[in-house]
Amino acid sequence: MKKIRILYVLFMVAALVAVVGCSNPADDAAPATVAEPKATSAEPGNELPAGTVYIIEEGSTVGFTGSKITGSHEGGFNQFSGEIVLVDGDPAASRVSFTIDTTSLWTDAEKLTGHLKSPDFFDVETYPTAKFVSTGIAATEGGYEVTGNLDLHGVTKQITFPAAIAVTDGVVTATAEFFVMRFDFNIVYPGRPDDLIRDEVVIRLNITAREQAGI
Repeated sequence: MKKIRILYVLFMVAALVAVVGCSNPADDAAPATVAEPKATSAEPGNELPAGTVYIIEEGSTVGFTGSKITGSHEGGFNQFSGEIVLVDGDPAASRVSFTIDTTSLWTDAEKLTGHLKSPDFFDVETYPTAKFVSTGIAATEGGYEVTGNLDLHGVTKQITFPAAIAVTDGVVTATAEFFVMRFDFNIVYPGRPDDLIRDEVVIRLNITAREQAGI
């Protein structure tokens, strides 16, 4: 009987450590504001002034962190393209767009990578691309707030997130860390009853764009 009690106590301690030990990665990231999509500058009547085109170059990264009760995983996308159109050298007067090849998804676990590509999550066969197009960039005390339409998993939402943007000779750099709620994009797979997947997904952007030759 004493042995059974000891085993029970050890089991409960292990369970408590597992739960407490996996904090939510979203606790250290800013929440993105999500709303219904708005018209983009690419649509008639919403065009912005012409500017200098900067092409997102190799070495840029689009990553994410997803978590569940017992742990978290890092991932991202290996293939994406896009551009920043800088107007009068002012990020707040500019626009950004990029397209992600969702089939290039990777994670730190091969089995998880396959599962995330399946219909339970990104369903990359049905939705092989995701796209973001900005609708506005506003200067803030700490940097900038970028607002735009994110088309992901067949759902388009307007999101607003904080970013750091810098412009130097011929180069624009932008970094951001924020989280979105996957349920907003109809990614609803719950996970196991005893190991539920969290709704929050942290997104990390590290973008370098170089002035297009001849522009």
